[in-house]
Amino acid sequence: MGTPRVPTGLPTDLPAGTGPARAGRAPGGIGESTLRPDGTLKVTGEFAYASDLWHEDMLWGHTLRSPHAHARIRSVDVSGALATPGVRAVLTHADLPAATRYGLEFADTPVLADGVVRYHGEPVALVAADHPETARRAAEKIAVDYEPLPVVTDEASALAPDAPVLHPGRTDGHAAHVPHPNVVHRQPVRHGDIAAARARADVIVTGDYEVGMQDQAFLGPESGLAVPAEDGGVDLYIATQWLHADLRQIAPVLGLPEEKVRMTLSGVGGAFGGREDLSMQAHACLLALRTGRPVKMVYNRFESFFGHVHRHPARLHYEHGATRDGKLTHMACRIVLDGGAYASSSPAVVGNAASLSAGPYVIDAVEAEALALYTNNPPCGAMRGFGAVQACFAYEAQMDRLAAALELDPVEFRQRNAMSQGAVLPTGQVVDSPAPVAELLRRVKAMPLPPERQWESAGGTADVRALPGGLSNTTHGEGVVRGVGYAVGIKNVGFSEGFDDYSTARVRLEVVGGQPVATVHTAMAEVGQGGVTVHAQIARTELGVTQVTLRPADTRVGSAGSTSASRQTYVTGGAVRHACEAVRERVLELGRARFGTYHPAWATAELVLEGGKVTTDGGEVLAGLAEVLEGEAVDVELEWRHRPTEPFDLVTGQGQGHVQYSFAAHRAVVEVDTELGLVKVVELACAQDVGKALNPLSVVGQIHGGTTQGLGLAVMEEIVVDPVTAKVRNPSFTDYLIPTILDTPTLPVDVLELADAHAPYGLRGVGEASTLSSTPAVVAAIRAATGLPLARVPVRPEHLTGT
Repeated sequence: MGTPRVPTGLPTDLPAGTGPARAGRAPGGIGESTLRPDGTLKVTGEFAYASDLWHEDMLWGHTLRSPHAHARIRSVDVSGALATPGVRAVLTHADLPAATRYGLEFADTPVLADGVVRYHGEPVALVAADHPETARRAAEKIAVDYEPLPVVTDEASALAPDAPVLHPGRTDGHAAHVPHPNVVHRQPVRHGDIAAARARADVIVTGDYEVGMQDQAFLGPESGLAVPAEDGGVDLYIATQWLHADLRQIAPVLGLPEEKVRMTLSGVGGAFGGREDLSMQAHACLLALRTGRPVKMVYNRFESFFGHVHRHPARLHYEHGATRDGKLTHMACRIVLDGGAYASSSPAVVGNAASLSAGPYVIDAVEAEALALYTNNPPCGAMRGFGAVQACFAYEAQMDRLAAALELDPVEFRQRNAMSQGAVLPTGQVVDSPAPVAELLRRVKAMPLPPERQWESAGGTADVRALPGGLSNTTHGEGVVRGVGYAVGIKNVGFSEGFDDYSTARVRLEVVGGQPVATVHTAMAEVGQGGVTVHAQIARTELGVTQVTLRPADTRVGSAGSTSASRQTYVTGGAVRHACEAVRERVLELGRARFGTYHPAWATAELVLEGGKVTTDGGEVLAGLAEVLEGEAVDVELEWRHRPTEPFDLVTGQGQGHVQYSFAAHRAVVEVDTELGLVKVVELACAQDVGKALNPLSVVGQIHGGTTQGLGLAVMEEIVVDPVTAKVRNPSFTDYLIPTILDTPTLPVDVLELADAHAPYGLRGVGEASTLSSTPAVVAAIRAATGLPLARVPVRPEHLTGT
C-alpha cells in the first residue's frame, strides 16, 4: 500500500553548551538541562503531528454521533449515505466483524452503539469517503430513529428505586462489591477508632464541596491513519498514550491476532489522560479493512469534546476534628464521582480518591468512602491528578477552616499535622521515602511576595492590563482586593493496587562511521512530558556515548505502559537504565575476552564507559569502544518493574496500594474585583520535591504545566452539562475557557531533591503533584480576599457577587 509520511527516529546529538558534564563523561547526561530534540520543530510549526499524516490514496473517515444522552435506537437507514458520490463504506454496529465492546478496565464500551445510546455524542455509525466534507455530509444523511429514554444525571437519579439500570447484567469484577448496579466501583478506607477520636476533638468542622467536569483540552485533536496490509492485517499510526493497551482492545474488535495489528506512535499534541481510552483507533481500522484503502480520521474541536473522557466531577462531604493545640483527631468523608456512561478508568480513580482522601497529614482515625456512578453524562476517566485533585480541593479547604476556628496561621496548622518519612497512611502503608511536607510549606511561604498594587504607576495611574479584567478596561482599581492562600497535596506515582506495572526497553550499542552510537527503542508515548530527552540522557550516562538515537515508539518492542500516573521517567526510564546496564556489562565482557590477557585492570579494576571509551574508575583509559566492539553490535531488550503493590481491601481499604508518593505546595496571590467578581492571579508559587531532577529544565516545565492546569480548574475550566437533558452545552474553545499566556501569572518554583532510595537515580514522578495543590491555593486566596466560603470550582463571577 506504500508508506505513509510519519516521523522517523529522533537523533539526539547535543549542541554545544547544553549543560555541565563531569570531566571525561559524555555531555548531556542525567542532571543536566538538555534541550528537547523536538522542541525547535514544535515552536516553528515543523513538527509532524498525527493530524499531518498523509497517504497518497487515502480515504477520510467520519463519525455520526448521537444527539441524545439516553435513547433506544429503533432503526438505522444508511441508504442515503451510501448513495452519496465518493462514499466508499458506511458501518454500523451490525457490520462489526468480531468483538463489539472494549474498555480499559473492563469491556463495557460499545465500538458503535448497539441499540442504545448512553451519552450525548456516542458513536453510532462510520463513513469513509474520498473527501472529509463528503464523509461529513454523507453522515448527516444517515437516518436514525431514536426513542428517548429517561436520563440519569446525578446520585439521586442514579440510585433511585426506579432508576434505569444503565448496564444490566454486569459481569465485571467490581459488580459484586457495589450497593447498586449504577455504581461503577466503591472503595472504603477504615483506620483507627473514629468515635473515640471524634470525642477527643475540641473543634469539628464539616463542609460540602463540588468540583466541576474539567477537560484535558489538549491542542492536538484526536487523529490517526490506518493502512490495510497485504497479510490481512493493518498498520495504525496514531496519537495515543499507551500503544499496547490500544492494541489489546483493538485486535479483538477487528477479529485479528495482535501480531497483525501493528501500531506506531505519531506526533501527539498533548494528552493529560484524555488519550488513554480509544477514540477513533478501532473505527479507522474497521473502515480501512472494509474498503481496502488507507483511512485517515481527524476530529475537529467539537468532536474532540465528545471523543475522549474528562475529569470526574465530584461532590464531597468532609468532617475534620482537631484539639485546641492544633492536632488533627479524625477525618470522615464521602466522595461521589460522576463516571458518566462507561467505566473507563473509574475504578482506579476511585481507589486513588479514597486512599489519598486524608491528604499529606497524620490523622489518628479515618473513615472514608469513595464511589463512582454510571450516569448519562459524558464518560469520565483519566486526567492529570487522577482522583487526588478532587480530594485535595476539599481537604485543603477544611484545613483553612480548622485553622481559622483555632485562630492559627493556616501554614503553621498544616505543618503541625504534616506527615514525614515513616508516617502511616490511613491505608496502613508506611511512607518509606522522604515526605517533606512541612519543609515544602516553609519554603513556599518564605518566597518573597509580589509587590502590592503592581498595577499602579508612580503617579497613581492604574495600568488596566495588570488589573482583574485586563484589557477589557473594567476597573481602574476600585474595589480590587488582594488575597493570599496556601495548599499542599499528596499524589501517588505509577500504577497501583497490584497492577503489573512494568516497561520494556531495547538498547543497541554499535559503531557507526567510527563513532559509538546508542539506539534506544521503547513503546513510550511522548506526549510532551520529555521522555525523548530523558531516555537519551540515561543512555549517555550509562554508556558514556554522545550520540544517541531514539527509535519511533511502536508495538514491535514490548509495552512501555501508559504515559500517565507520573510513571514514564520512573518506569520506562528504569527500563532504559536496566537495558543500558546489561549492554554495558556485555561490552565489558567483550573487552575482557579481547584485552584481558594484556592488561590486568580488565579483571581487577572497577570499569566504566565514559567518553566513548572503557576506563577504570580512576580514569585510566583501557580501550575505545570501537576497538572493543570490532564491528559487533550489542543489542538487549529487557523488562523492568518497580516493587510490587497490592489491591486495597474492599472492606477496610488497607493495603500497600501505591509504590511512591509525590508532594507539592503552592502559595497563590490573587486580586479580586469584588464589584464585578473578576479574579486576576498575580502569582502562583510552588515548592515540590522531585527526588532527583534528571532534567531540571523539563522538571520546572512540568511543574509550570501542572500548576497552570490547576489554575484553570480553579477559575475558568468546566464542561457544562445540562442537568435535565445531560447534553454538553459548551463543546468548543469559544465557550470552554482555558488559561492563555494573559491569564498565567508569574510561577516561581523551588525544586527540592530528596532522593527516594527505591527509585532509579532517586527520582520522584513530577508531572501531577503540582496540579493538586494549585487549585485549592488559588481558591484559598480568593476566600482570603473576599471572605466568601467558596466551596465549588471553578469559581465564577456570580459566586463572588451573588448575581
